[in-house]
Amino acid sequence: MKKHLANIFDPKSGNTVMFAFDHGYFMGSTAGLERLDIVIPKLLPYVDCLMGTRGALRTCVPADNRKAIALRVSSGSSMLNEDLSHEVVAVDIEDSIRMNADCMAVQTFIGADGQLSSIDNLSRVINAGFRYSIPTLGVVAVGKDMERTDRFFKLATRIVAEMGVQLVKTYYCDNFEEIVAACPVPIVVAGGKKLPEREALNLAYKSIQGGARGLDMGRNIFQSDHSVEMVQAIRKIVHEGYTDQQAWEFFEDLTH
Repeated sequence: MKKHLANIFDPKSGNTVMFAFDHGYFMGSTAGLERLDIVIPKLLPYVDCLMGTRGALRTCVPADNRKAIALRVSSGSSMLNEDLSHEVVAVDIEDSIRMNADCMAVQTFIGADGQLSSIDNLSRVINAGFRYSIPTLGVVAVGKDMERTDRFFKLATRIVAEMGVQLVKTYYCDNFEEIVAACPVPIVVAGGKKLPEREALNLAYKSIQGGARGLDMGRNIFQSDHSVEMVQAIRKIVHEGYTDQQAWEFFEDLTH
């Protein structure tokens, strides 16, 4: 399990740049991800970990890939259904092993209608992961009627960590340092909806300064008009201690 975690986190900085392209499991063909076979290879050199579904990983990631794999193992309703909180475990442990997964990602709805089944999904994946020494990534989901407050994220991240995950993916919020301090496992911050590039770099900087061990960005990379340059700027913040201003200047130099 330590070896899998070492694959995810850079040995020098101790942080990770994850590239999330698992949106298709509930959104279908997402803008910017219509051609995964083109998008992924050009970004691959600049990320530490690929977060995707087994279908996308098998068909669109080169077999000689040496990057870490965060395998999406939960699935549920599509965007056509307003309630996304009722998911199932869609990938069994044997296929996670075949996929060489370095962690298994499970969507976890705390405080939503599907909380009980969500925690059951998480527990079953954690238990299977311990049997075969594969870490579990608990992805803190936010329902449409839930507030993104520090109180909620402190509650949700701690519950997920107490269940036994090895790392947590959540959102940045006010008083983020308190969320990190109260969570006994590494936190990776989700990029969320597409932001202007400078705002996305500011989010990345504040997250790392607040104690996050990495960024898991999707739309803020693949929906950028300069996706390759954007992921390189993110790396500067995550691994080299750049400020958001320094990263923005670096990004501008690459794009002009």
